[in-house]
Amino acid sequence: MPEAASVQATVGDSEFDRDTAVTRREPGVYDADLSAGWTIISAVNGGYLLAMLGRALADTLPHADPFTVSAHYLTASQPGPAVIRTDVVRTGRTLSTGQASLLQYDDEGREIERIRVLASYGDLGSLPDDVRTTAKPPAIPPIEQCFGPQDAPAPVPGSSAITDRLFLKLDPSTLGWALGAPSGNGEMRAWFGLADGRDPDPLSLLLAVDALPPTAFELGISGWVPTVELTVHVRWRPAPGPLRVSITTRNLAGGFLEEDAEVWDSADRLVAQSRQLARARLTG
Repeated sequence: MPEAASVQATVGDSEFDRDTAVTRREPGVYDADLSAGWTIISAVNGGYLLAMLGRALADTLPHADPFTVSAHYLTASQPGPAVIRTDVVRTGRTLSTGQASLLQYDDEGREIERIRVLASYGDLGSLPDDVRTTAKPPAIPPIEQCFGPQDAPAPVPGSSAITDRLFLKLDPSTLGWALGAPSGNGEMRAWFGLADGRDPDPLSLLLAVDALPPTAFELGISGWVPTVELTVHVRWRPAPGPLRVSITTRNLAGGFLEEDAEVWDSADRLVAQSRQLARARLTG
């Protein structure tokens, strides 16, 4: 059996890198430890989990950069030990595809699958420079005119340990929910980064699309909004500096809503897009 090896990031020893590190036990099997520092209420954040699975797939596949990642969240993950199992589905010169599952164990030692992912990887650095788009960066006020969790007089509803890991400054026009007056627009916009100053990379984009407060808050719905399915498209390697994230919801029906996210880097490039289906806990 090959010697176990820790799969580390290539961008320094930041908290994000340490907490998403996985250790290769054998080909296709990785040991992981889900940090309590990335929880929302009591559940581990889905974007953080996706980055950890993404790291294992980058080690499994011949290509290093996620291009498209689709995840189904089967059960809520808890802080503590986990196992990631990966498989190579197909390898090619431009793209390689793999799948991964994250599993934990119950009190009786039975495996519980938490997430299942199918992803295609490539080399973002080899993409042509030609861009033809009608997309525009979100209109967010300057950072000094935006507000983060630390600016609130009381803990922000739905926030938890993860807020200490993030640099998050929300557009005041999407903060009505925090003042008891949600706009009803289903929009959330913010400047985003990691609290320790680590620059963004493709793996951290998997976190960025799922790290803002839920758009359901601006629809007047509070509490946990668990992700059912999340698909992320990574389009470019992001430039250094803070990201701008815009998330919108147009349709809440039957207790489920979609969230469409765009992530823009400091060079005004659209570096990631995502769509997720989430469940809204309706009351009353």
